[in-house]
Amino acid sequence: MSKVPKDPKEILPGIIDDYKGLFGEDLVSIILYGSAASGDYIAGRSDINLIMVLSERGIDLIDQAFDLIAKWKKRNVATPLFLSEAYVETSLDVFPIEYLNFQNNYTLVYGKDILKDLCFDREFLRLQCEREVKGKLLLLREAFLGTQGKGKNLRDVMAESLGAMVAIFGALLHLKGKELPRHRREVINQVCQAFHMDRDLFKKLLDIKEKRSKPGGREMNSLFKAYLKEVQKLWKIVDTLGKEDVSTQD
Repeated sequence: MSKVPKDPKEILPGIIDDYKGLFGEDLVSIILYGSAASGDYIAGRSDINLIMVLSERGIDLIDQAFDLIAKWKKRNVATPLFLSEAYVETSLDVFPIEYLNFQNNYTLVYGKDILKDLCFDREFLRLQCEREVKGKLLLLREAFLGTQGKGKNLRDVMAESLGAMVAIFGALLHLKGKELPRHRREVINQVCQAFHMDRDLFKKLLDIKEKRSKPGGREMNSLFKAYLKEVQKLWKIVDTLGKEDVSTQD
């Protein structure tokens, strides 16, 4: 019977062997990212996230990986992101938040390090932050109404959205010229300090996401309303960052 690893490093040699055996020279890199790389991994709760970098020829053969993906899902390995170097190089203007967060929390497992030297255009990063925050605010409002204020549903919505919010927080710290912490609790601490946001609220939300806390329905409703206010505050902060850039240039 397959067991969930206590430490993701336990299963990495087997993953390398399997994917090297499948793709051979078309396998450029295997990269571990997310909680398994940052130290936030919780066995049995956290997924193990991987990027598989393939040659252009290898990308056309990803259907050959069906069996390996199914095999490693039994050990809590999520379906990997299959990318090519060309795709990464040409999408930094579209997904700077994602690549910035990959770069901040990763371990090179095999092959070429394609993340180390990535650079990010400040305005592309700010624009994606604005787009993501405003989009999240609309989705959260819609979800709030859809849950009819029921505690368990609110908890699920907050837990699911918080990972994306922490990624945005990392981008905001980068825009402030600050070094990104590896651990998400420290990311929350620093962004709340830098932008005068409600640190206690986001710590509570992270406790809920990590299943360290299970507030009752009434408290959950209050937390969600406070969360909406903080996200509304956040898009105004991001908009201000853009105006600061313009005024600096004048």
